[in-house]
Amino acid sequence: MRFIAEVGSYLPIVIVAFLVAGAVALVLTPLIRGRAIRHGLLDRPNQRRVNTRPVPRAGGLAIVAGFVTVGAGLAILDPDGAVVPRPLFLELNELVALLVGGLLAGLIGGLDDWFDLRARWQLAGQVGLAGFAVVLGIAVGAINNPFGAGTIAFEGPFAAGFTVVWIVGMINSINFIDGLDGLSSGIALIAAVTLGVISLTTQIAQPFIAVLCFALAGSLLGFLRWNFHPAAIFAGTSGVMFVGYTLAVLSILGSAKVAVALLVLAVPIIDTFWIIVRRLGSGRSPFTPDRGHIHHRLLDLGLSHRQTVLLIYAICTGLGVLSLVLSGANQVYAFLGVLVGFGLVLLFLTRGEAEDALEAESYDETGASTRP
Repeated sequence: MRFIAEVGSYLPIVIVAFLVAGAVALVLTPLIRGRAIRHGLLDRPNQRRVNTRPVPRAGGLAIVAGFVTVGAGLAILDPDGAVVPRPLFLELNELVALLVGGLLAGLIGGLDDWFDLRARWQLAGQVGLAGFAVVLGIAVGAINNPFGAGTIAFEGPFAAGFTVVWIVGMINSINFIDGLDGLSSGIALIAAVTLGVISLTTQIAQPFIAVLCFALAGSLLGFLRWNFHPAAIFAGTSGVMFVGYTLAVLSILGSAKVAVALLVLAVPIIDTFWIIVRRLGSGRSPFTPDRGHIHHRLLDLGLSHRQTVLLIYAICTGLGVLSLVLSGANQVYAFLGVLVGFGLVLLFLTRGEAEDALEAESYDETGASTRP
């Protein structure tokens, strides 16, 4: 891994973007928390959740504000890319897809935070967001070929379909892993930093995308101050929709970094994959809530809330470093290896468990199992 020669000249801009976005999220989060409490937007304890007291949600709106403030400011103050060069293939409509699409993601998620929409309507909103991005030119044009040299090109409907699946899948991966205080926001922070760092290397060489990635990382860190255990506020659907959508689009813009995102986000992506497989295999909807996620199983092994979160942070950080060291098809191979290894770990953790042991109703308010 080698950084571009001009990296020193871009670092001050990256740092400013990180700090400004972080400051906006840090200041706005407690204000949004107060509003959420006044309007009764609370996640109350139940069999599936691990919080033992009502916690306000919709904190993701602060993440939206932090990122969009920096992104829009960069677009307005540097419209021609004179200060931070933009990728040659980055069009204005793609930048609109990122910023306006992110706002829409936060808005749709905010509606769920307010009205508690059914899963089918959330999925419809996710597909609509992905379609919006595709119409504005966001598309995965190629991925590294895991079976040989070069890349596999995607064109036309297949490229559009793959992009929709990628965006919707990313949103749901962040959503499904959002089960412990600070877990999804911390994982997303690690992913944003990783995408930002690799965008400053000669492999990618996209300083403009790097600035946007670090702006997202800053807003996540500012919010994480209030979201880490014990959380004062949750990101809510507004947060997971925005973060999932933005990470998905940032990994596509310019030169696609899909393989990097796959590896650094392997824990939530693979957790989502195996959860859906298990639920469908038992004849249930993939959106049926239960306690079969990796973080629930780690809690059941005796780890504390904070230990579980920090362990998953460490795994994601290690995968992030691995994605920076590896290149090309090796990143895909590593992801496939993690996929198999993760599946074996989940198989071990759920070995001998009856299916109803993973149901939300089999746990009490503190998260402890009620089964003998």
